[in-house]
Amino acid sequence: MANKFGKLFTITTFGESHGPAIGGVIDGCPAGVELDFEAIQNELDRRKPGQSKIVTQRKEPDTVEFMAGIFEGKTTGVSIGFRIVNTNQKSKDYSHIKDQYRPSHADYTYTKKYGHRDYTGGGRTSARETANWVVGGAVAKQAIPDIKIHAFTSSVGNIHLDTPYQELDFSKIESNIARCPDAKKAEEMIDYIGEIKKQGDTVGGVVTCVIQNVPVGLGEPIFDKLHAQLGKAMLSINAVKGFEFGSGFEGATMTGSQHNDLFNTDGSTKTNYSGGIQGGISNGMDIYFKVAFKPVATLIQEQETIDKDGNMVTMMGKGRHDPCVVPRAIPIVEALAAMVILDNIMLDKARNI
Repeated sequence: MANKFGKLFTITTFGESHGPAIGGVIDGCPAGVELDFEAIQNELDRRKPGQSKIVTQRKEPDTVEFMAGIFEGKTTGVSIGFRIVNTNQKSKDYSHIKDQYRPSHADYTYTKKYGHRDYTGGGRTSARETANWVVGGAVAKQAIPDIKIHAFTSSVGNIHLDTPYQELDFSKIESNIARCPDAKKAEEMIDYIGEIKKQGDTVGGVVTCVIQNVPVGLGEPIFDKLHAQLGKAMLSINAVKGFEFGSGFEGATMTGSQHNDLFNTDGSTKTNYSGGIQGGISNGMDIYFKVAFKPVATLIQEQETIDKDGNMVTMMGKGRHDPCVVPRAIPIVEALAAMVILDNIMLDKARNI
């Protein structure tokens, strides 16, 4: 399995959602980065379950323990080892699906690929793995403090935040449990998620991410285009069904004369339909993209499925699950974006020795 992410700044992860711990090894982090451990833990707290009424009520402190690669609060330039102990597993919540394949989960495909599966929470296919990524991203953010990364909820179901990101106050993202910088829209989203939860159903949504102060020249012109790297990272997140950057699919409705970003004399552009990336390479403008999340596949409703012998059976989800994963996905999107940007900064420096 592919357990490593990145080229120069890398993270290799381990663990399952119902094992004793998850964790990882961060390699390639520059030496001398003074780490704010409270800020790292805060990123995990934004992702952890049980933080509000509209997410899963599983209680996990998600406390990260660093085990190597840090001395007197600074990175040493060698591998950084960390772990997050799992403290609230309820494997019995999954015993009813031991021999059944949940609709739209990885149960069937995982079993066919490997000949077995960990039915207690999904094993490596569980979104609990993303806590490791948040640690890697939190470290990466602190290595590039001048680059600002802000992700927020821009839609839940059919409730859309249509305000251009340039007009939003990013400081308000954390002011509500929906993580939407528009208070009115946030309340609509919260109420809707609550209704969906009462029905034993789930709903999807969209996360928008904005990366500012990115230097010119990151990314490659062919297979490692910067937007391709960001897309691969975002499409690695559980439940993600779509990625678009810049004008995205709306750009397909425009003419070239409408879409071209004309230059200012300093090299910036008058518009930014390119989303800060041209020819696969960052141009210094804001990078912005959207990530679409499907509804969580576990429903507290009866559904037809098949068992390991191919028999049709009826099943219903049990346990503690998110009615909408989007608010908890915000720090995951930011973390992966930070690791992609830092990795490319390091690659760019290596090329220009």
